[in-house]
Amino acid sequence: QVQLVESGGALVQDGGSLRLSCAASGRAFISVAMGWFRRAPGKEREFVAAISRSGGSTYYADSVKGRFTISRDNGKNTVYLQMNSLKPEDTAVYYCAAGRSAVEGQDASRYNYWGQGTQVTVSS
Repeated sequence: QVQLVESGGALVQDGGSLRLSCAASGRAFISVAMGWFRRAPGKEREFVAAISRSGGSTYYADSVKGRFTISRDNGKNTVYLQMNSLKPEDTAVYYCAAGRSAVEGQDASRYNYWGQGTQVTVSS
């Protein structure tokens, strides 16, 4: 069992930066890949980024590549999403999720634990 709590969402201006955190409880955290997804108003949930169990492999949606960085600290049971050069189209509720295995990608069905989400709003 893994419980996830996101934090760090806020209102920022176009071009600004934010760092989201996701604190996990449970020993399973260090055994599985972690991912970030988002859901914008009126849109489907979409994949943002994923990181392998060890942190050695990362994957990004094309829309955030070069602007967002996913990382993890297994000693602190926390995964992060550093978001730079934010755009109004990044406005969404951001969710972290724990995968089913050591390496996962963009398939949401491969993640079996989800946080409650944190709101990111980018104003133009």
